[in-house]
Amino acid sequence: MAVETRDMTCTICPMGCSLHVTIDGSDITVTGNTCKRGERYGIQEVTAPMRTVTTSVVCKGGDRPLVSVKTKEQVPKEKITQVLEVCRKAEVTAPVRVGDVIISNAAGAGSDIVATCNADCI
Repeated sequence: MAVETRDMTCTICPMGCSLHVTIDGSDITVTGNTCKRGERYGIQEVTAPMRTVTTSVVCKGGDRPLVSVKTKEQVPKEKITQVLEVCRKAEVTAPVRVGDVIISNAAGAGSDIVATCNADCI
């Protein structure tokens, strides 16, 4: 098996370390990180990348037509399209408060969709 390398920027903290990840079979080495979190990030990015999804959901009876939402926890990168499709079809009725669960376990991805803004009744 050939050794694979990937260069990436760590997004865990504002330092933005330039990571160099070497994959040699099951052995993964990360260099360029200034903290342990950078090493964990590099390994996760090459083995099972995760993302926070942000979008909006239609709001009925509210002072705004859409409510901004996000995943409460990160979801597997390959589930993003399914999560967005569930959100596209969803509707919420005002009032909505920040943190309200809009969709439980969206697309079976392991994370709830929560509101990130308020919407009051009109």
